[in-house]
Formats: sequence, C-alpha cells, structure tokens
Amino acid sequence: MFDRNASRKDGEDVRIDDAGGRERVVGTVHDVRPPGRMWVPRSRGAVSGILLIVLGLWGALIPFVGPYFSFAFVPDQAWTWSSGRGWLEVLPGLVTVIGGILLLLSANRAVASLGAWLAVVGGAWFIVGPVLAPVLHLGEAGAPAATEPAMRAVQQLAFFEGLGAVILFLGAAAVGRLSLRSHRDVLRAQREVGNDNGSAVAGAAPPTP
Repeated sequence: MFDRNASRKDGEDVRIDDAGGRERVVGTVHDVRPPGRMWVPRSRGAVSGILLIVLGLWGALIPFVGPYFSFAFVPDQAWTWSSGRGWLEVLPGLVTVIGGILLLLSANRAVASLGAWLAVVGGAWFIVGPVLAPVLHLGEAGAPAATEPAMRAVQQLAFFEGLGAVILFLGAAAVGRLSLRSHRDVLRAQREVGNDNGSAVAGAAPPTP
C-alpha cells in the first residue's frame, strides 16, 4: 500500500543502492500522467474552424459588400448600416467567427466545445432570426434586391437560411466529434507518456563511482 501511494507522488526521488548498501539519489522522476479527458488534438476542429470563420465573415460582411456586385438585400447600398443588419447578420456572423477561432486554436475540449456551440447558435440565428425579428422589434431583414425568382431564392439562401443551415451542420458535427474520445486520442496519450518517461530516464544524473 505504501509503495502504491508513494508511486503517485509527484517528483518522487529515485534511489539506487550502491555496493556499500548506501542509497544514492540519481535523479528525479515526475509522476507522468496521460493527457486528461479535456485534452483534444487541435486538428480535430481545424477544418470546421476554418470553414466556420469563412462562413461567419461571409454572413457578417455580405450585406455591406454585396451591392458592389448586385448581390444584396434592400437597401442595396454598400456599407449601409441598419438595426436589422446588425442583429440578423453581423451579430450571428461574429458569433460564428468567434466559435470558429476557438475550434481552430484550442486544444482544450471544453473550450473547443464552446466554440462549436457558438457556431450552432450563430447558424440557428441566421435561420430563425428573420422570423423572430418583427416579434422582438430588432428591425427588418429586408427583401432580396434581385427581380428574377431564381436569383431571389439564391440570395435568400446565401444570406440567411442556407448559410445558417451549413453553419449549423458544421457546428453540430464539431460538437459530436468533440464529445467522443477517439482511438487516436488514446494512442496519442500513450505516446506522450512514453516520451515523457523516456525524457525522465534520460535526464537522470549518472551514478558517481
């Protein structure tokens, strides 16, 4: 029992008996534990993070730059601010960008999951925001500036429902991936333990004659 408890202490001194029976400290071995359950490889959310950043920027900026190439909602004037654009496009776009950045950069499962959930919220708001805006008095989203029915449908999807559905899908997929501890995570943890153990042994001081 005492040996088991002693093995758990961080920084346990390793001692080796010499020929005279005396103990000699030859190094210090730290208690090496595998990365915890909160660790996640950054590559797990890298692709989703990049895509979410791009989509979030699109959603936040397209109402202001779309009029340059006749792809806009009324009012079809570049860099024209309105409360509807702020609440229904800029806000969810920024939330999605923040979520994508957290997914891209964080190696902590909780932080990366927070980023994924932010993306889910941003995508959902792109979808339901225009419907709830009149009820919540957030301003109007406007109407597509195109005259052809097909182009009006494309603009509606690109600005709101379609964009939100893609963001929601990516965010939900990231939430699912981050909720699981894959076989690759276990193998990575084992390699980390092996590398740390090797470094501890290599760093031990050589015995003196």
